Amino acid sequence: MTSSRAEIAVIGGSGFYAFLEAAEEVSVETPYGAPSAPVAVGEVAGRRVAFLPRHGRHHEFPPHLINNRANLWALRSLGVRQVLAPCAVGGLRPEVAPGDLVVPDQLVDRTTGRARTFVERGAVHLPFADPYCPRLSAALGRQEGVRHGGTMVVIDGPRFSTRAESQDYAARGWTLVNMTAAAEAALARELRMCLATVALVTDMDAGVEPQQGVRQQDVFALFAANVERLKTLLARVIESLPDPAGCTCDTWADGLELTYEIP
Repeated sequence: MTSSRAEIAVIGGSGFYAFLEAAEEVSVETPYGAPSAPVAVGEVAGRRVAFLPRHGRHHEFPPHLINNRANLWALRSLGVRQVLAPCAVGGLRPEVAPGDLVVPDQLVDRTTGRARTFVERGAVHLPFADPYCPRLSAALGRQEGVRHGGTMVVIDGPRFSTRAESQDYAARGWTLVNMTAAAEAALARELRMCLATVALVTDMDAGVEPQQGVRQQDVFALFAANVERLKTLLARVIESLPDPAGCTCDTWADGLELTYEIP
């Protein structure tokens, strides 16, 4: 159905379970199982947009059990070429603080045991030196009050970091810590989609401030208090997103024989 198609997607993070009004819900079957929820498809600023809650509509899926392959494949099958992926993060360095919005330009993947590629045979090696789409990142970074740049380390979870782990990440120069972002970025690139994230700093991680730690209640409360702010920002960005044609997120595979299906 034409109404089920979308050109842009938003993947919502913790506490971000709805985005579109008067949307059509689309159940998508994928070769990798079911996505986190049916995909909602509607319009924002005259553009067709899909929305998928990363953790499910009722936060059923903890970080290490999210079916990222199904999520990204489902969005691509609906025609999506550009993905905005807001997420909650902990801050590691004094240049960020709770309530800040940050568009990272690098990530470090410290997760284990997750399905984070569509490649199951043959030689397909993804160029990933710059993990986020430069065009989408620039569009997000131009928004008022948004900081552009920084490295996000992605850990397994669902537990938060120990104080020593947090201090180690900060000493390496990393800016943010998160539990979900790495697989999404690589899988989107394998499917020749653009993806960028805007990270909401919900807390300072355990090793940053003496005697302080991270509690789920505080993280969820701060994210919930900023959901409308994120929705407004994303709507402004969607209205002005560039045409993805010719972006290196797509053209990296030109001339290569991919050994997996792109819907």
